[in-house]
Amino acid sequence: MPLKLNPAMPNSSPDNLVLLGRIGAVYGIKGWVKIQSYTEPKEGILSYPLWWIRSGNQAWQPVKLVDGRVHGKGLVASLEGCNDRNRAQSYCGAEIAVDKDLLPVLDEDDYYWHQLEGLKVVAVSGGNPVLLGRVDHIMATGANDVLVVRACEGSVDQRERLIPYLQQRVVKRIDLEVGEIQVDWDPEF
Repeated sequence: MPLKLNPAMPNSSPDNLVLLGRIGAVYGIKGWVKIQSYTEPKEGILSYPLWWIRSGNQAWQPVKLVDGRVHGKGLVASLEGCNDRNRAQSYCGAEIAVDKDLLPVLDEDDYYWHQLEGLKVVAVSGGNPVLLGRVDHIMATGANDVLVVRACEGSVDQRERLIPYLQQRVVKRIDLEVGEIQVDWDPEF
C-alpha cells in the first residue's frame, strides 16, 4: 500500500509524460551529467532507455540514455550526442520525463504520485463530507509521505493542509475514476 514515485516513445504527447528527475551539474570532461532522480530506488530512472528532457519553457525533446550508473550518493549518465563538457552544460537544469505507459504496473492499492496529484480531498470523519481542496503535490518526509492539499473551488476554506499519507489510518479510500481521496481528517486542523 505504499506510494511509488518510481517509474518513451518518440511519439509521446506531453500530456502522457511523467517527471522522474532532473539533470544537475556536469560530471567530468566527456559529456556526462549528474542526475537527480525522483524515483525509488533512485537508480530506477536509469532503466528507461529514452528520456524526454525540457529546459524552462522549451518543448520536450527525446534523448537516448547511453549509459548511467550510481556514483557515490548520486547518479551520473551519458546521453547520446553529448560528448563534451560544453554540450553537457547545455543540459544542466533540464527536467527528465518518460512516457507514463512505460511505468511498471503496480499492485492493487499502490499509486504513483502523479496519479494522486490533482485529486479532490474530502474529509469523511464526523458525518457530512467536507471538501478540503486538491492534492497539489506530495512530499517525502522519511517517516511517511505527506499530501499537500491546497484550496480549490468549493473547498471549505482557503487553507493549505499537510495530510499524512497513512492508508487505513488517515487515507480511507482513493477513487481514481471519481478523482477523489477520502480522508479521516478534522477540517479544523
